Amino acid sequence: MSLDTVVRRGIAVLAFLGIAAAGPAMGAGSSGIRYLDARVNLEDQTSLQRGAKLFVNYCLSCHGAEYMRYNRVGEDLGLTEQQVAENLMFAADKAGAPMTAAMTAQDGEAWFGKAPPDLSVIARARGPDWLYTYLMTFYKDDSRPTGVNNLVFKDVGMPHVLGNLQGVQVLREQSKGDGTLPGVRSVNEMLELTSAGTMNAAEYRTAARDLTNFLVYLGEPAKLVRYKVGFWVLLFLAVFYVLVRALYKEYWRDVH
Repeated sequence: MSLDTVVRRGIAVLAFLGIAAAGPAMGAGSSGIRYLDARVNLEDQTSLQRGAKLFVNYCLSCHGAEYMRYNRVGEDLGLTEQQVAENLMFAADKAGAPMTAAMTAQDGEAWFGKAPPDLSVIARARGPDWLYTYLMTFYKDDSRPTGVNNLVFKDVGMPHVLGNLQGVQVLREQSKGDGTLPGVRSVNEMLELTSAGTMNAAEYRTAARDLTNFLVYLGEPAKLVRYKVGFWVLLFLAVFYVLVRALYKEYWRDVH
């Protein structure tokens, strides 16, 4: 057996072991919470429209999306200029304006201790499952200035802006038979809804998923276009390969 073969097999074994070791931790954060499955779908235009409405009504007052413009959102989400103006443009006068936050960075730092971050690429930085779980796991914590805390973002400075929709959740301790807390826990094992909001549980899950879907869209608006172009490129290459293969056989048929 050659040295090159040994090296290749060694690398393959190490890669397999690394994947196997990482397997149990996949989907779980450093907080020991099993992330919820966001199941985002960028082809669901209705979901994106609802997410955009939630974003401008509940997020844009503090968080901006400065790399996105209102007219681009309207174009991508199938909205007319009038619909964009009536439903999305509460903090701007021009359709071509970027989606900047209504609150200044100085005010944000004074009120929350730190200026709220821009959310243009938050989905690419955190991932959709983290974002969805974050929106689902606020709970009451009287020791915090805002009165709430979060399972995946401990001591978060942001208030639960969707609290009126979800209601009030509290921590509940669940243990194994030996009295110890499980290593990786689900959200249902950790939280209990004690006061209902204006939405029921299913409606709030849909709202949180819609908002996450829109934030994923913000992170890469051209993703759907790229997927469509990629399909046609692959189709062209497949057809081109057949033609080139036929030409190759025809050219070399009489060559000995």
